[in-house]
Amino acid sequence: MKETITIDDFAKLDIRLGTILEAERVPETDRLIKCSVDVGEGEPRTIVSGIAHIRDPENLVGKQVPYILNLEPRTIKGVESNGMLLALGEGEAFALLHPDKAVPAGTAGK
Repeated sequence: MKETITIDDFAKLDIRLGTILEAERVPETDRLIKCSVDVGEGEPRTIVSGIAHIRDPENLVGKQVPYILNLEPRTIKGVESNGMLLALGEGEAFALLHPDKAVPAGTAGK
Protein backbone atom coordinates (compact mmCIF):
# COMPACT_ATOMS: atom_id res chain seq x y z
CA MET A 1 0.00 0.00 0.00
CA LYS A 2 1.07 3.53 -0.72
CA GLU A 3 0.84 6.44 1.67
CA THR A 4 -2.70 7.48 2.57
CA ILE A 5 -3.84 10.74 0.99
CA THR A 6 -6.71 13.02 1.91
CA ILE A 7 -9.85 13.50 -0.15
CA ASP A 8 -8.54 17.03 -0.81
CA ASP A 9 -5.38 15.54 -2.37
CA PHE A 10 -7.47 13.25 -4.55
CA ALA A 11 -9.75 16.14 -5.56
CA LYS A 12 -6.72 17.93 -7.04
CA LEU A 13 -6.48 15.31 -9.81
CA ASP A 14 -8.13 16.24 -13.11
CA ILE A 15 -9.22 12.79 -14.30
CA ARG A 16 -11.13 12.73 -17.57
CA LEU A 17 -12.12 10.16 -20.11
CA GLY A 18 -10.21 10.52 -23.35
CA THR A 19 -10.88 9.01 -26.76
CA ILE A 20 -7.72 7.85 -28.53
CA LEU A 21 -7.71 9.35 -32.04
CA GLU A 22 -4.26 8.17 -33.21
CA ALA A 23 -1.58 5.93 -31.73
CA GLU A 24 1.94 5.10 -32.86
CA ARG A 25 5.11 3.68 -31.41
CA VAL A 26 7.78 6.15 -30.38
CA PRO A 27 10.78 5.36 -32.63
CA GLU A 28 13.73 3.56 -31.09
CA THR A 29 11.81 2.49 -27.97
CA ASP A 30 10.30 -0.85 -26.92
CA ARG A 31 7.57 0.40 -24.59
CA LEU A 32 6.40 3.85 -25.63
CA ILE A 33 3.26 4.73 -27.57
CA LYS A 34 2.42 8.32 -28.52
CA CYS A 35 -1.32 8.93 -28.61
CA SER A 36 -3.37 11.85 -29.85
CA VAL A 37 -6.25 11.99 -27.38
CA ASP A 38 -9.54 13.89 -27.48
CA VAL A 39 -10.13 15.02 -23.89
CA GLY A 40 -12.91 17.46 -24.68
CA GLU A 41 -10.77 20.59 -25.00
CA GLY A 42 -11.09 21.13 -28.75
CA GLU A 43 -7.47 20.36 -29.66
CA PRO A 44 -6.26 16.79 -28.99
CA ARG A 45 -3.50 16.24 -26.43
CA THR A 46 -0.36 14.23 -27.04
CA ILE A 47 0.12 11.69 -24.28
CA VAL A 48 2.93 9.12 -24.13
CA SER A 49 2.31 5.81 -22.37
CA GLY A 50 4.70 2.93 -21.67
CA ILE A 51 2.43 0.15 -22.90
CA ALA A 52 3.78 -0.83 -26.35
CA HIS A 53 5.14 -4.11 -24.98
CA ILE A 54 1.56 -5.03 -23.97
CA ARG A 55 -0.74 -3.31 -26.49
CA ASP A 56 -0.46 -2.68 -30.24
CA PRO A 57 -1.03 0.99 -31.14
CA GLU A 58 -3.55 0.19 -33.87
CA ASN A 59 -5.77 -1.60 -31.33
CA LEU A 60 -5.98 1.54 -29.16
CA VAL A 61 -7.58 3.86 -31.73
CA GLY A 62 -11.18 4.59 -30.79
CA LYS A 63 -10.84 3.32 -27.21
CA GLN A 64 -11.99 5.49 -24.33
CA VAL A 65 -9.72 5.40 -21.28
CA PRO A 66 -9.15 7.66 -18.26
CA TYR A 67 -6.26 10.10 -18.12
CA ILE A 68 -4.85 12.41 -15.47
CA LEU A 69 -4.60 15.76 -17.24
CA ASN A 70 -3.17 18.20 -14.71
CA LEU A 71 0.33 16.75 -14.43
CA GLU A 72 3.26 18.93 -15.48
CA PRO A 73 4.17 18.22 -19.11
CA ARG A 74 7.09 15.82 -19.42
CA THR A 75 9.35 15.21 -22.40
CA ILE A 76 9.89 11.49 -22.94
CA LYS A 77 12.31 10.44 -25.71
CA GLY A 78 11.83 13.81 -27.41
CA VAL A 79 8.01 13.79 -27.26
CA GLU A 80 6.17 16.13 -24.88
CA SER A 81 3.51 14.21 -22.95
CA ASN A 82 0.59 16.18 -21.52
CA GLY A 83 -1.14 13.66 -19.27
CA MET A 84 -0.98 10.12 -17.93
CA LEU A 85 -2.99 7.05 -18.86
CA LEU A 86 -4.65 5.25 -15.95
CA ALA A 87 -4.34 1.47 -16.20
CA LEU A 88 -3.79 -1.47 -13.86
CA GLY A 89 -1.32 -4.32 -13.51
CA GLU A 90 1.57 -5.45 -15.65
CA GLY A 91 2.46 -8.31 -17.98
CA GLU A 92 -0.38 -10.78 -18.45
CA ALA A 93 -2.36 -9.05 -15.67
CA PHE A 94 -2.29 -5.64 -17.43
CA ALA A 95 -5.69 -4.04 -18.16
CA LEU A 96 -6.88 -0.76 -19.57
CA LEU A 97 -9.83 0.80 -17.76
CA HIS A 98 -12.91 1.39 -19.93
CA PRO A 99 -16.35 2.90 -19.31
CA ASP A 100 -19.26 0.46 -19.50
CA LYS A 101 -20.84 2.69 -22.16
CA ALA A 102 -19.57 5.40 -24.50
CA VAL A 103 -19.58 8.89 -23.02
CA PRO A 104 -18.42 12.22 -24.44
CA ALA A 105 -14.66 12.74 -24.55
CA GLY A 106 -13.58 14.92 -21.64
CA THR A 107 -16.16 13.55 -19.20
CA ALA A 108 -14.63 14.21 -15.77
CA GLY A 109 -14.32 11.89 -12.81
CA LYS A 110 -16.34 12.65 -9.71
